[in-house]
Amino acid sequence: MPDPSPLLPVIGYTAATLTTVSFVPQALKTLRSGDTRGISLRMYLLFCSGIVLWGVYGLLTADGPLIAANAITLVLSSLILERTWRARWRSR
Repeated sequence: MPDPSPLLPVIGYTAATLTTVSFVPQALKTLRSGDTRGISLRMYLLFCSGIVLWGVYGLLTADGPLIAANAITLVLSSLILERTWRARWRSR
């Protein structure tokens, strides 16, 4: 197998940055407003579970962009999940 292009990590980190940064507006909006009515609790439970597994995969394959992106995305999405969970619990 030939050596991978030096451009490959740049593509990986760029993709990781874009997908991770996409969660910042939602996390900030949720934290500032506290409004979670339009957020699906099930979706965020599944999403956070998937992010954990992608993070484990990144660790097992020593893939820097995967590890970094999933660690940051997990923090942001967990904040949204926690606020959504808390709002649902209070409304019961």
